[in-house]
Amino acid sequence: MEAQNQNMITVACTVNAPVEIVWEYFTNPDHIIGWYFASDDWHAPRAENDIRTGGKFLTRMEAKDGSFGFDFEGIYSEVLPNSLIHYGLADGRQVIIKFTETDEQTTVTESFDPENQNPAEMQQAGWQMILDNFKKYTESN
Repeated sequence: MEAQNQNMITVACTVNAPVEIVWEYFTNPDHIIGWYFASDDWHAPRAENDIRTGGKFLTRMEAKDGSFGFDFEGIYSEVLPNSLIHYGLADGRQVIIKFTETDEQTTVTESFDPENQNPAEMQQAGWQMILDNFKKYTESN
């Protein structure tokens, strides 16, 4: 794994579930479509995930009113089940996700290279909202 970029933005949440369940909900497309959006006026109508080193993923994110949508996609450079995901996006940015279990709780920590179009604070808030949505979805299922 490459050294972490000093400019990376980090978000995290702690889920009240063992790491095996957290991993399943984080990586299974049937679950991804249930949580991979930042607010209730968005949704993820489609997800594909080949969760292995060299595998590809794609999640379609759309405004529910149809006004905007985009594909979030990349290629995994390293996958260690129940522990680590490292992937690159099409624009070259890198994302590192760590899963740490302690006493039937799992902390998910995502660090990502920021893009250049939006302020870092806005990017951090958006990624945190998605991760908070993941926590809510996982704990309610």
